[in-house]
Amino acid sequence: MKVYVVDGNRTPFLKARGKPGPFTAVDLAVQAGRVLMMRHPEIAGEIEEVILGCGSPGAEATNPARVAALRMGLGKDMPGWTVQRNCGSGMQSIDSAFRYIRAGDYDCLLVGGTESLSHAPLLLNEDAVDWFADVNMSKSMLGRLSAVSKFRFSMLEPVIGVEKGLTDTVVDLGMGQTAEILRYEWDIKRSEADAYAVESHKRLAHAQQEGWLDKEIDPVFGPDGELYDKDDGVRPDSTVEKLATLKPVFEKPYGHVTAGNSSQVSDGACWLIVASERFVEKHGLEPLGEIKDSQWAALSPARMGLGPVHSVTPIMTRNGLGMSDIDLWELNEAFAHQVLACLKAWESDEFCREELGLDSALGSIDRDRLNVDGGAVSLGHPVGTSGARIVLHALNAMKRRGNRTGIATECIGGGQGGGMLLEAINGPVQTQAPEIQTQGETA
Repeated sequence: MKVYVVDGNRTPFLKARGKPGPFTAVDLAVQAGRVLMMRHPEIAGEIEEVILGCGSPGAEATNPARVAALRMGLGKDMPGWTVQRNCGSGMQSIDSAFRYIRAGDYDCLLVGGTESLSHAPLLLNEDAVDWFADVNMSKSMLGRLSAVSKFRFSMLEPVIGVEKGLTDTVVDLGMGQTAEILRYEWDIKRSEADAYAVESHKRLAHAQQEGWLDKEIDPVFGPDGELYDKDDGVRPDSTVEKLATLKPVFEKPYGHVTAGNSSQVSDGACWLIVASERFVEKHGLEPLGEIKDSQWAALSPARMGLGPVHSVTPIMTRNGLGMSDIDLWELNEAFAHQVLACLKAWESDEFCREELGLDSALGSIDRDRLNVDGGAVSLGHPVGTSGARIVLHALNAMKRRGNRTGIATECIGGGQGGGMLLEAINGPVQTQAPEIQTQGETA
């Protein structure tokens, strides 16, 4: 059973600026979803289930998928569930639909991701929690007064929710620290990472100027009526010289990973309509592309940035593909150092033999095919959304460029990676076209 991405859209990605942004995660999902449903009224009534990725659901909506489905007007009988695979949450929602539809269980699902990292909570520290507990458990007025007297101003120091969420508790390392490990392991110079970051901003700025993102981004209006119509973290005037002045964030004072060569903390949502071949034929749809294969992989959390290497390589080998066979790559830019480490790993004979079980290096990726319109360094990384965005953008960019085959892949906090093999549809669906071998099939 072939599985197609019929259409999709997203909100602009809005950079977090030290305080809660104008939208919660559900707000973003609803704004993007309503527009997509209005674009396809004939499909809206035939969606069978809603699956939404979200890395940090807020307390006000612990199952954002169901809440968003209700607020979007999909009906009280519309099932909705939320998936959480950290940075892979949005891609996990697509993969769940891919596998359901391929198995014949469903014909049309609405999937995607949402995240509002600017709304991540400030948490009480452990001393404050213990103090509140002692006050609450005191049985007498004297006991309560005694407990209250133990208050210290240090108890007011909050635990930053985003920072805690982006720290791996198994290895006790923040995500930025894992990028520092990779830059040391692969001898990536600070200037290389800064140059990569500058290129990401320039590519995104060019894509915005050309209107290439207009097809996938729908403007949203804030509660005060303010219009948000583009990714607002882009810095087209960024230079290597400017980035070189920034201080390291995660390993002071000698680290290389800075705010300038890391992904931005952002808010945003993205939806895709995923459907079976018979559904596409029934409605006479011209989809964006076909999902051909997918793979999840795991590795040490301390080297989580190499997740794309471990997840994509099995896709390539079982489909008999080389690097040059892939027309376009979307590799999520968690950190510039991390992306460059993945490229070097695929080019290493030793790494590919010892860690991937290959006879030699898989090969090099042509940089003109990699993140052609920028990535998370320039447009942001709403954790639960990014996996859906890179799939949607890969398909749109492939169609624009006349490409056929693409890869969307990302590293995942906790030491995982996810990848998808995509095929663009440039024209009506060709049911007899030569197929790329998919997972589970034999040549």
